[in-house]
Amino acid sequence: MSGPTPDSDEARTPIETKIQLIEALSSGSKPKAEWRIGTEHEKFAFLTDTLEPVPYEGARSIRALLEGLRDRFGWTGVYEKGNIIALSDPKGMGSVSLEPGGQFELSGAPLETIHDTCEEVHQHLVQVREIGDGLGIGFLGLGASPTWSRAKTPVMPKGRYKIMAPYMDRVGRFGRDMMFRTCTVQVNLDFGSEADMVKKLRVSLALQPIATALFANSPFLDGKPNGFLSFRSEVWTDTDKARSGMLPFAFENGMGFERYVDYALDVPMYFVMRNGEHVNVAGESFRTFLDGKLPQLPGEKPVIKDWADHLTTIFPEVRLKKYLEMRGADSGPWRRLCALPALWTGVLYEQGPLDAAWDLVNDWTADERQALRNAVPREGLKAMIRGRTVQDVARDMLRLSRAGLERRDSQGCKGKTEASFLDVLDETVNSGKTAAENLLDLYHGSWNGNIERVFRDFAY
Repeated sequence: MSGPTPDSDEARTPIETKIQLIEALSSGSKPKAEWRIGTEHEKFAFLTDTLEPVPYEGARSIRALLEGLRDRFGWTGVYEKGNIIALSDPKGMGSVSLEPGGQFELSGAPLETIHDTCEEVHQHLVQVREIGDGLGIGFLGLGASPTWSRAKTPVMPKGRYKIMAPYMDRVGRFGRDMMFRTCTVQVNLDFGSEADMVKKLRVSLALQPIATALFANSPFLDGKPNGFLSFRSEVWTDTDKARSGMLPFAFENGMGFERYVDYALDVPMYFVMRNGEHVNVAGESFRTFLDGKLPQLPGEKPVIKDWADHLTTIFPEVRLKKYLEMRGADSGPWRRLCALPALWTGVLYEQGPLDAAWDLVNDWTADERQALRNAVPREGLKAMIRGRTVQDVARDMLRLSRAGLERRDSQGCKGKTEASFLDVLDETVNSGKTAAENLLDLYHGSWNGNIERVFRDFAY
């Protein structure tokens, strides 16, 4: 589930009118038989002897990890100014990339079932562990780095980050924390039409805080509890309000591809790629670019690749491209990496559960949705909406998801359907305790206040 390749005819197509931008989104519509599931997850790499973050250069480094995966497993290296910054599958079936602080990300292939995507996650973790073990590097799935300061966190050699980080300082308190000290798991899902996109976008926006609570797994920062269950989610409340949030306009009459394009046109840009260089246009709007009035590129108009790049720099709770990205969950252990795509596939890919989910949320007001979003990072399953706890709403969401997955009837090992991947979330709801609260219990209990135990007890 990726955009046009930089050298394709599509990527180089000049943009003359807004209609082309609308069509670039609407072209993602496809029949149900072609709907796929794309799972992405990030994790922190650490040196197993010192528990320090992994630098980009050196014998035990991010570069060495990428080169090891390339050489041993047949990935193709992706380079920027001579630095290996990512890996692509030569079959075009996924990629490994770097987040700003060296967070290692698998951007999975578009696959048919949760069984397939979970096997993909498993194979990836086997590969990175094989290379990592030889280098003395481990991997940790949490929503926020538990002990490293911003100053101690390495910076990856990618040109876009040199533009983004200083701009972040101008527009919010937590931008650099978002970039360098958080990890997420997300799923990318398809839609069949504009109407289908709108319903799925609205349902997933409204229920995104429920997923945030179910996956809350970032209670530590700088070596101590940070006061939140999902600090990663809290970070987004003050990163850059112009490009993040709950998209209240999506619930208004007239919502569709054009309305999202109008929104994206006015979201400030970061950069434009020209001749392999990142041109700093931070703060300018794509609308100005479309009019040929970008000060840094006077008289020049964008191509489709510029639009695709710009869409990747917009960070709402649910992001629309040629598919929908669910962005509300903290990273976590293996079982939860499979549970996130299962949760949303069950709700969104069968009409009955989708309609029932819309019935559940369609009378929530914008203020209520926002209040829920604001409460969940700290309160988790105990947050309230309409007199009900998130724990209660999560039970409803899981029931609908399970029904959808059972209806898909995709059977895997021992005849189990995809619904079995929800079991770990049922455990969370039934206990009333998030993964973050379980970590805090360990911190205050058997760990005796030593957060470094998380590296030993919860590494992949």
